Amino acid sequence: MRESRVIALAGVYQACALVHSIATEGRADSVAVESSLASLFRIDSDSAADAFGGLPGVRLGIEQLISSFSGDHQSVAVARLVLGVLRLERKLASRKQMLQQLREGIDSIQRQVDHLGVDHATVKVRLADLYSETLSQLKPRIVVHGNPTHLSDPKRVEQIRALLLAAIRAAVLWRQVGGSQWRLLLRRGEYTMLARGLLTRCTLDRG
Repeated sequence: MRESRVIALAGVYQACALVHSIATEGRADSVAVESSLASLFRIDSDSAADAFGGLPGVRLGIEQLISSFSGDHQSVAVARLVLGVLRLERKLASRKQMLQQLREGIDSIQRQVDHLGVDHATVKVRLADLYSETLSQLKPRIVVHGNPTHLSDPKRVEQIRALLLAAIRAAVLWRQVGGSQWRLLLRRGEYTMLARGLLTRCTLDRG
């Protein structure tokens, strides 16, 4: 269960790191993007790792978590996004109607994923629209900082919103496996140690 919490939290870190990368650099790791978006459609996974298609699917998030918990100042912007996501997930938890709307929306988009693949532009547009219709209505909104050129590009904005939806999905998973912000504050060292072990296993899993 402790490892499940680290994996789920790494999922939040991964989606937020990808959002930050797109906002600041205009691009992001395509394999990690696909893993994060695919997690939206694995609602009933057998384990936290399975939600990302296995441990290697959340490797970037594990690296980001370790970096952030180790005090790397370059991770501050990503950590700020993560905290925003965790706060928003708490707001969402009390909105049963919105949760149902999200579930129905994901189920509807699943049909297109089956035909087009999760990384298709049409799928990202629909995920972005779902985020706009639901989570972006909650306060306080998640504010993404970056290069104005990238943040004014509709395709990049769609990708950012789709990934924020994936970040919230990972935050929900984190809460489901017993994650809490108190535990996060009290057990940073333990989380870091477990994450390092998971990162080693990622490398072994990839051969």
